[in-house]
Parts: sequence; C-alpha cells; structure tokens
Amino acid sequence: MPYTKHRRLVASAVAVALGATALAACGSSEEEGGARSGPVSLTYWAWAPGMDKVVDLWNKGPGKKEQITVTVKKQASGDTLVTKILTAHKAGEAPDLVQAEYQAIPTLVSNDALADISGEVDDVKGRFAEGVWQQTTLGTDAVYAVPQDIGPMMFYYREDLFEEYGLKVPTTWDEFAETARQLKKKAPDKDLTTFSANDSGLFAGLAQQAGAKWWTAQGEKWKVGIDDDATRKVAEFWGGLVEEGVIDNQPMYTPAWNKALNTGKQIAWVSAVWAPGTLTTAAPDTKGKWAMAPLPQWSKSENRTGSWGGSSTGVTTDSEHKEAAAKFAAWLNTDRDALNALAKESGIYPASSSAQLSGAFTNPPEYFSNQPDFYTKAAEIAKTTAPAAWGPNVNVAYTSFKDAFGAAAKNRSDFAAALATMQDDTVADLKKQGFEVAR
Repeated sequence: MPYTKHRRLVASAVAVALGATALAACGSSEEEGGARSGPVSLTYWAWAPGMDKVVDLWNKGPGKKEQITVTVKKQASGDTLVTKILTAHKAGEAPDLVQAEYQAIPTLVSNDALADISGEVDDVKGRFAEGVWQQTTLGTDAVYAVPQDIGPMMFYYREDLFEEYGLKVPTTWDEFAETARQLKKKAPDKDLTTFSANDSGLFAGLAQQAGAKWWTAQGEKWKVGIDDDATRKVAEFWGGLVEEGVIDNQPMYTPAWNKALNTGKQIAWVSAVWAPGTLTTAAPDTKGKWAMAPLPQWSKSENRTGSWGGSSTGVTTDSEHKEAAAKFAAWLNTDRDALNALAKESGIYPASSSAQLSGAFTNPPEYFSNQPDFYTKAAEIAKTTAPAAWGPNVNVAYTSFKDAFGAAAKNRSDFAAALATMQDDTVADLKKQGFEVAR
C-alpha cells in the first residue's frame, strides 16, 4: 500500500487506532523498489545507556553478514525525544529507527512518523505477552514497533524494619493503608512511603491496575476516561493517606528522598521491576535489606499489576530502508546475545517473555542478593500486567497531572478535583488538535 494512502488513513482514522479497525500492512521501501542490494547504513535514536555497545554486537555479527550497519545517536528521553522526532519528520529527516516509549506510540502514529512493519516482524509476535504486543499494534493489524522492555509494578519494602516494627507485607490496598497507620503510631518520624506528584507514570500504572482505560476509541472519536471510577478510586485513596498524614507528600528522586530511603525514614516504595538500579544509587547503605513482593490488590480475589515504564524500537516512515531497519529491530529485542547485552549495558527488563528467566536474569540483582527468587517472582508478576490504553496526547495529560496533583499534594487538598482538572485539560487539548471527542 503506498505511504501516501497510509498517511490519509492515519490522519482520518487515528481515533480508532485502539479499536478494531485494521490498517493494511504497507510494503517496505526495499519491496517497493525491488530487492535491496549493497551495504545499508541506519541511524538509531535511543536514550538507553550503553546502547552503542549492544549495537556493536549487531555490526560485528549479523549486521556484518547482512551488510547493515547501525549507528546510535544518544538522545534525551520522554517528551523531548518525541518532539525532536516529530520536528525531524516534518522536515523528512527522521532517523531510520527510534526508541519509543509505549505511551508515545499513538502520538507518533497520528503524525505518521512510524511505519507499519507487520510484514517484517510478525514472526516474532509469539515472543511477547499479548498485552505487551498490543501496545505496539494499537489494536490493529499493523505493527508500529517491536517491544523492547517493560516495567511491571511491584512493592518494595525494608524487610528488616518491617520485622522490627511488627508489620506484615500488605496484600491489599486496605492493608497497605493500615500498615502506614501502624508504622506512624510506632515510629512517628518514619513514613511507609510518599505520594510523588512528579511521577505521572507511577499514577498511570496504579490507575491501570485498578482497571482504568484513559483513552479508548468510539468509532472515529476518542473517549477520555481519566476521571473514571477506577482512577477516582486511586486518587481518593492516595489523597486520603496524604491528608491523614500517614504517608509523606514529597516528590521522589530528590536528595531528600534518597536520604529518606538510605536512612530508613521511608521504609517502602511502590515501584517497578527496574527499582534495584535506582535503589543502588539512592540507598547504597541499605543493600541486602530490601525485599520485593507483588503490588497490593484492590480485593483479595484480584491478581494484577500496572506498568510503569517500558519502550519499543520503531521504524520511521522517513527511512529509505524499512526492511533492513525492521530486521535490526527484531534482532535487538529477541536475540539472546542482544537481550543479555541490553540487560548488562542498559539495565533493561526484557519485554520478551522467554528472556525473563534466562541469561542475565537467572540470578537476582546484586542489590537483592538476599532474595534469590527475585526474577522468578518478577516474571510471574509480569504475566499479570493489566492492558494499557494510550492516546495521542499523553504528554498533555502527564503535564496536567504534575501541575494539578503537585498543588493538591503540597496543600494536602482534594485529589478528586485535581483528577477532574486533568480530565478537562486532556479533552480540551484533543479538541484543539482537531480530534473528535466522545462524551
């Protein structure tokens, strides 16, 4: 299918990208112009540390055989990279490959920046959990990227201090709240954890676990459900704990937060599978004193987690060598040596299910050497990840969260009102961009 036709389809039907409408797979430029001949040079924009060392394995091995050389250009992550990609794409100068966070894919697709590579990578689909693969297809027959890493959420706690204060690891959120209260009574100078209004991804993952679907498609319209019952339950729960004063209300990733973890002033953390790397830097004196458990549930009968983080490898529509780029993307995220190198050099937790208990993941993180079954538990938890639903303006929703919830957390005020603001801001922006919004 010609790419001009693909652009028209994306422009008119992006609102159904998360629905059942399927876009036909588009042929790569090599296919359209005949078989590729001669060496190919590709550029890959990525932010993961050590990615150049991982790519060297390709260039010296499969890439050398295929005559496909990949050069990594280190980038900033998050919205900064998305903006840079879109700016480059408007000029027709986007790189061949990009490291794209899952929540950014709808934005990139709606701007026709990512190519459909289904014809080249469908054979690796079975390497990934259905919910993970769905995030790169947007529920269509197209495939816009190959999953790279995931961030299933978990509960981390100071095992020694839980024992010292006679606390039980909470299995439900009600138990979590009671644990926070018990700790405050026994040690008023300590907090179970903090609510960080700087971390919209954490809040999104908690809402996801509760059953929220912030963006869904109705026909050719987007429906925004940020202020739905599931998310309201999460907001009111955490807002209540902050107002009650049984958890802290300060942001994470600050010197003060690091100190609180390192000294035992804060004794638990709701985080994701990548937490050991953060704790190694933030709380070096507490190595071997933490343990990991599944995320508390809203009811004892449930067993699911949310996702905080994760990225994929996409091929841009500007690439003149889409088939070659897709071949590299598949290798990077499914080859055993590549996945081991990604774990070692980039510290990622693989999206590929088969890699989660092999290679670098046969032993626990050094920081958690006291928990030999760390990755066995992590793999089991990853299987329970609730499906995510992203839309074309996640960046706007996240910015609104930081502003509205930042003020609510600081003032220990109404989190429900902050959530309503987040909903209104997101809807207003969609309309401003020209999308139709369902009520």
